[in-house]
Amino acid sequence: MAGPPHPAERCSCRNTNCLERPLRRLFRGLGGVVAAWPWPFVLLPLLLSGGLGAGFLFLRQRQANDIEEQFTPTWGPAKADRDFVQRFFPTNDSERFSAARLPTEGTYAAFIAVATGNGSVLAPAARRDVLRLDAMMRGHGYEEFCAVSSGTCAIPDLLQYDEAALENLTFPFSGGLFLGTVLGGVQTGPDGRVLSARALRLLYYLREDGPAAAESRSWLASLLKEMPTQLEALGITAIQVTYFTSLSRQQEFEGNTKSVIPLFSITYFLTITFSVVSCLRLSCIRNNVWLACCGVVSAGLAVLSSFGLLLFCGVPFVVTVASAPFLILGVGVDDMFIMIACWEQSSRKEGKSSVKSRLAETYAEAALSVTITTLTDVLAFFIGTWTSFPSVRSFCLYTGTAFVFCYIYTMTFFGAIIVLNHKREQGNRHWLTCMPVGDKDRAEASCLYTACCIGKCSGESPQPESEHPMSIFFKKYYGPFFTNKWIKLLVVLLYGAYLGGSVYGCTQIREGIDLRNLASDDSHVIPYYDDSDKYFSVYGPRVMVVITESVDYWNETVRLGIENCMQNLEDISYVDQNLSESWLRVYTRLANGGLINISSQTLFINNLAILFQMVPGFEWDINKTQDKIEASRFFIQTVNVTSAVDEKNLLSQLRETAKQCSVPLMVYHPAFIYYDQYLVIVQNTIQNIIVAAGAMLIVSLLLVPNPLCCLWVTFAVASVIVGVAGFMTFWNVNLDSISMINLVICIGFSVDFSAHISYAFVTSGESSANKRAIEALSLLGYPVLQGAVSTIIGVVVLAAAKTYIFRTFFKIMFLVILFGVLHGLVFIPVFLTFFGNFGRSPQDTKPKAPELQLSNVKVCARQSYM
Repeated sequence: MAGPPHPAERCSCRNTNCLERPLRRLFRGLGGVVAAWPWPFVLLPLLLSGGLGAGFLFLRQRQANDIEEQFTPTWGPAKADRDFVQRFFPTNDSERFSAARLPTEGTYAAFIAVATGNGSVLAPAARRDVLRLDAMMRGHGYEEFCAVSSGTCAIPDLLQYDEAALENLTFPFSGGLFLGTVLGGVQTGPDGRVLSARALRLLYYLREDGPAAAESRSWLASLLKEMPTQLEALGITAIQVTYFTSLSRQQEFEGNTKSVIPLFSITYFLTITFSVVSCLRLSCIRNNVWLACCGVVSAGLAVLSSFGLLLFCGVPFVVTVASAPFLILGVGVDDMFIMIACWEQSSRKEGKSSVKSRLAETYAEAALSVTITTLTDVLAFFIGTWTSFPSVRSFCLYTGTAFVFCYIYTMTFFGAIIVLNHKREQGNRHWLTCMPVGDKDRAEASCLYTACCIGKCSGESPQPESEHPMSIFFKKYYGPFFTNKWIKLLVVLLYGAYLGGSVYGCTQIREGIDLRNLASDDSHVIPYYDDSDKYFSVYGPRVMVVITESVDYWNETVRLGIENCMQNLEDISYVDQNLSESWLRVYTRLANGGLINISSQTLFINNLAILFQMVPGFEWDINKTQDKIEASRFFIQTVNVTSAVDEKNLLSQLRETAKQCSVPLMVYHPAFIYYDQYLVIVQNTIQNIIVAAGAMLIVSLLLVPNPLCCLWVTFAVASVIVGVAGFMTFWNVNLDSISMINLVICIGFSVDFSAHISYAFVTSGESSANKRAIEALSLLGYPVLQGAVSTIIGVVVLAAAKTYIFRTFFKIMFLVILFGVLHGLVFIPVFLTFFGNFGRSPQDTKPKAPELQLSNVKVCARQSYM
């Protein structure tokens, strides 16, 4: 007599399994096909991976590691502003160079000389060492490539002062020279004269206009390569020197990828070791070592195929993508554990003795679970491509595609390997050598023959498989412990502390990427930035204020409007109004003094020549034709911009004030290109998280046959994201394009930790909530733990990386796994006991047959998973 329909085969109003049912049939059919013809499913993935892997030949061509391009918003306003400045205020580094008027950072070499001990960098001994440093630059050929102003090389201004002039310096202005960004750690007397200075910054600019640009960069690269040797040869003792060039950040960033390659080999070794240990059996026949190794190979093939395909397609390969294989390896191993566990479970089912029926049942149980988690992960990554940051876009595209291949190869290649391994077992062959195992001639057999062909000790008798010790631990000890009422209260208090700390951390989160973090820890960039922050943080960017359209400057009302705009900008707390520079103010003062007449358009335009004779630099601040001024610019000096918060506030206040001006006004500095990330990073992160979470919820409702389970999954996902975002602040991780990648990952991974424990609980037939929680933990506690460990092993070596990018990846992945496991094994089981009877009918509390009950749980539950 036919029994009642399997719960997974019904389509009820309460259980949304209408999509699950045909999928189970589809996967069951696929399993049968793979079991019938395993070799094509082994060979085709290998051939496909080999063909697609040829895409790595294009790796050098596809590398796109330009820092500005990858880590700033694609459509940032500052990039358009830079284009405007370059168009209307072109530079000429061969004749009229001005560092303050550069629309870019320029091409340069920079030194910070700090006096040793407590001395002054202006003291005679320190000055002699500074002059040696300058002589080194000149001897290296600087004057051949230097930027030129008024016919002479643009050398640091203070080097032109003799000792007498240095004794009469005033700060921050001295003889029309602004010293705020040149001298650091300054002590002044009552009259403003400089008594001492701890640090001196020397900037050597090179030509970057026209064909000279390539030659300048080549010379600078050569200098950078020889710099450590050159500085050591100087024998300077009175100063300590740190250095930096316009190429330094980029070169260090590009070197990050090479530094992580050795770590990947370590990860591969650790992953294989963990997989082998997890699959070890005492039997020389049933040992699954090769099965474990092939599971890791399957993940490796996924990386080879996906990366090769995208390289063929021309997708940029950025340094952040180098961390993706670590993640893919961990997830691929988890899928392998699921398949192996479901395969072993299928042997215990009645009527499932043939390899075809067993693999069909394995696919019906495991494939749906793998599909759910893979689909949520892939959706999270592909949704992550909807961002303004190209580095995030490339990472999500490469990783999401790799997850698709990982899924395909698990369902084909690894499934076929299971079949071949089963045939080896049926043939009674040794796990290592595939030689037939026998007991003949044991006395005469050599040790090698005994190990590889006999494989078992005399007198050993086959033992039936018993329940895993960890499952017993979760059933008898762990589950009852956490269902104790006092422990429940402690867990509730623990969750309150977790949530409170997370929310507080979210309020303290720091935005934006610190550019020094793109270099390795042992780079020359780090000490230079440290000295710069220590001695030169008082004065920030010197900002251009650009009037972007032609206005009637000769109209007094217009001039008053411009002056009012400048005063509003100077009233911002980050601006020092005493350090502004305005050609219009000087021109107006000349007119008010009666020296010139600017009352008409013709007089205003013609008399500009007088202004340029008095202050030649102003000529490059006005773009004029015969009868009008197309655009002009002024400068304001910012101060005390010492943190990411200051940078964000400065940019927003300047732009908001400029927007309210009566004339078309724009504020610009090359650093604003990087500041633009503050405008979109939070918005992009929240947008991606919400969209990804929504997609996850839809997938869960379609594929997980219980709406109540989906609600608990949604709660867990939200809670884990808040926790990761909050606690990454305490671990000195900023919200930037790198951590944003990992927050998107949270969505997919959080589903894995919570969905199956929740579903095992809500589908349990036990009579009380406590018993249902214990049963869910006994079935899935160890797989949750096992999957978490495998993923941690995949990324743990990144903790030893010398670069912020890879360490950040480890930190956030560690938080994701930690909080995911904490929710799956502690918070969710306890909370379910409080709300366990919500939505359950009396029929749900009737005990089910053990076989049916286990199968029902496994519809949604991964037996060993991520």
